[in-house]
Amino acid sequence: MLEMFTILHNNGMLLLMGQYPNGPLGGVLCTLLISLLAVLFAFPVGVLLGLARLSPWRWLSWPATCWVYLLRGIPLMMVVFWTYFCVPLLIGHNISGFTTMLCTLVIYESAYIAEIVRGGIQALPHGQYEAARALGMGHIKTLRLVILPQALFNTLPSLVSQLVSIIKDSTLGYVINVPELTFAANQVSNQLLTKPFQVFAIVALSYYLICFSLTWLANKLEARLAQKRRQPPVEAPGVAPAVMMTKTQSQ
Repeated sequence: MLEMFTILHNNGMLLLMGQYPNGPLGGVLCTLLISLLAVLFAFPVGVLLGLARLSPWRWLSWPATCWVYLLRGIPLMMVVFWTYFCVPLLIGHNISGFTTMLCTLVIYESAYIAEIVRGGIQALPHGQYEAARALGMGHIKTLRLVILPQALFNTLPSLVSQLVSIIKDSTLGYVINVPELTFAANQVSNQLLTKPFQVFAIVALSYYLICFSLTWLANKLEARLAQKRRQPPVEAPGVAPAVMMTKTQSQ
């Protein structure tokens, strides 16, 4: 235990932020940055894919379904290699490992976010969709104004949990020289030579603290959403008297 504190004291900044500001940003900050950017860019793609999967038009639903099933059925490592070798061929020049891993996570995680969004939409009562259509709203307008805001609000805990998965998946950036936490830990281990267990124990503890904090946040959000669902709806002023008057007149 004392050796772990010594390693943290001597190499804490390298594990936290890599060689920054004298080099590229790395360590914990690089891991969090690439994970947050992946969620930021994968979220709109996942929402569009989720909506496409529920679309009544087959020319939208079938390609989206194939995309989701394909990406969920192959290992992330394969997507990393495909992105690493294919993207430079498509754009005509090489890209950094950070950009490669970011593109990989956006492509891969969009399939999982699409399923989260689809589940959130299907969990809503179908009567809301029918009521909106009865008011004259079209399919797209109904989704945009009625269905999607409620579905996204209800899927917040699942989206936070997906961020936890993205943080753990970002460790694969090590194989393409992304200077994230695992890469920084390997640099420290190569410098010390005789203490790999202590170094990677620090890494494991760091990932645990980050992921546990986000999981705790997801549980709190889920509990709060459950509490809001249990609350009785607020009656509009004048509704109850009007109902009573109607009953009296009918008698």
